[in-house]
Amino acid sequence: MSIFQKLFTALKGGAREVGEGLIDANAIRIFEQEIVDAKNALTQAKKGLTQVMAKEMQSNRAIKAIDNKISEHENYAAHALAQDNEPLALEIAQKIAEFEQEKVHQVEVLQSFQNHIAALKQQIKKAEKIIQENQRQLSMVKTTESVQKATLAVNDTLINNNSSMASAKESLERIKQRQADKQDQINAAEILEAETNNCDLANKLHEAGIGKDASRTQAILARIKAKQG
Repeated sequence: MSIFQKLFTALKGGAREVGEGLIDANAIRIFEQEIVDAKNALTQAKKGLTQVMAKEMQSNRAIKAIDNKISEHENYAAHALAQDNEPLALEIAQKIAEFEQEKVHQVEVLQSFQNHIAALKQQIKKAEKIIQENQRQLSMVKTTESVQKATLAVNDTLINNNSSMASAKESLERIKQRQADKQDQINAAEILEAETNNCDLANKLHEAGIGKDASRTQAILARIKAKQG
């Protein structure tokens, strides 16, 4: 392969990739429009079906009318024969033959309409199933697309705000540490105050001769007096 052929092939491949990229980027919108177009076509098909069904009804009425004419002319022929008027009866029989030939044609037309109706109904039923399936697939794709976009948005937010969140977390930790330090200071002050109050009370009791030390002193003094006595 020459260099020009290779280059041409590469350009063709690149153009295809660009085209596919454009299609994929608008796939949902394109698919939605295709479903709309399919629904419009289905509506037209149903309209066409009703027209063919109307023709079928007309054909049935035409056949029924021919049957009535045949029956009517058979009666005419019977009356002619009853009057021994065979030429008239033969003429009437020829007319009946024309009616029967017309009926054969109408039956063929009716059969054609019936076959066409059956085929159209089958095609419409198939088209409805395809449209329903395409709508289901489109709904799934759109839902997945929305979820993925939301997930990416959350991830982008977390990534972009990662440093801010880290700074905020560090700030919270510093606040918690300051609060803990202050609480320790409050607790220490309470302990110191309690110790000071206990010490003051002990001194006052000692000066008043109240407490364990005073009792022990009195007991010693009483013991000494007892020995002297």
